[in-house]
Amino acid sequence: MILKRKAQSGSTRTAGFSSLTGLTGVGIAAIAVTLAAMLAATPALAEMIETPQIVKWQLYLQPSATEVMEDIHSFANLTMWIVGFITLFVLGLLIYVMVRFNAKANPVPSKVAHNTMIEVIWTIVPVLILVVIAVPSLRLLYKELEVPPADMTVKAIGMAGWSWTYEYSDVLDSKKQPVSVGSISLTTADSDSRTDPNTQPRLLAVDNNFVVPVGKTIKVLVTAEPISVIHSFAVPSFGVKVDAMPGRLNETWFKAERTGMYYGECSELCGQGHAFMPIAVQVVTEEQFKAWSEAAKTDVDKAYKVLAQAIDADTKKLAVASK
Repeated sequence: MILKRKAQSGSTRTAGFSSLTGLTGVGIAAIAVTLAAMLAATPALAEMIETPQIVKWQLYLQPSATEVMEDIHSFANLTMWIVGFITLFVLGLLIYVMVRFNAKANPVPSKVAHNTMIEVIWTIVPVLILVVIAVPSLRLLYKELEVPPADMTVKAIGMAGWSWTYEYSDVLDSKKQPVSVGSISLTTADSDSRTDPNTQPRLLAVDNNFVVPVGKTIKVLVTAEPISVIHSFAVPSFGVKVDAMPGRLNETWFKAERTGMYYGECSELCGQGHAFMPIAVQVVTEEQFKAWSEAAKTDVDKAYKVLAQAIDADTKKLAVASK
């Protein structure tokens, strides 16, 4: 659609939607500057992803320790670029309209009501964008919810006293009952029993870690104590978050690809002790887990000492081998 209007000088000139090509001016400049900043930040973002799991003033997602979380990272990056381009495009249009069609530059405003081509474009393009987002989104959602054949099953129970209990269905004690491990925060509202603040983060460290072997598919049955309230089992580095509800059994899974400590917290407002309900998952080698599980069959406290000794021994062996 082509319109004719009078400029301030009194001369007649054509204008309309085709004049949007003027976006190559101020709008394109704004987009170019912002894109340059985004690209310049990419190496810094990649470096931040590789930093230790917990850092002060962390802005991005925690580093991934599972394939699922790696896919979540990829999906987050995809949506960030899509949203970024949309935002920059709209910003460019706004800047162009403010500069090109303000009252001073355009004293006689257009009375255009609609344009068929533009309306078709702004209907179809959002649909295509949603399709691009929906396909990987649904694939990722299916991957998170479909539990593969598990190497080990653990029941995570949210307790009424704002703590967690882990029952290892595949590790049986002398009475043929699953080994049960209570996990309580070392930091509470009234006390702080941490012995090494450098390795025991405040509000995240616990007395007994949730110990699992690396490279094994762990199926987690999540529930809450009957007299408790709704909790939520969440470990960001694993891409895991599922509600723990009294009287109901939910399930999730993860397969840690690297050894180390990974922290999470109850992600459901559950009362006065909500801030003191951390989840500490310790991923160890298969040999270290076997040593821990054998000792846990008779004495859980002793099992953690055995595990610490096994880790120290392996660390020393690696130090000697690297020399």
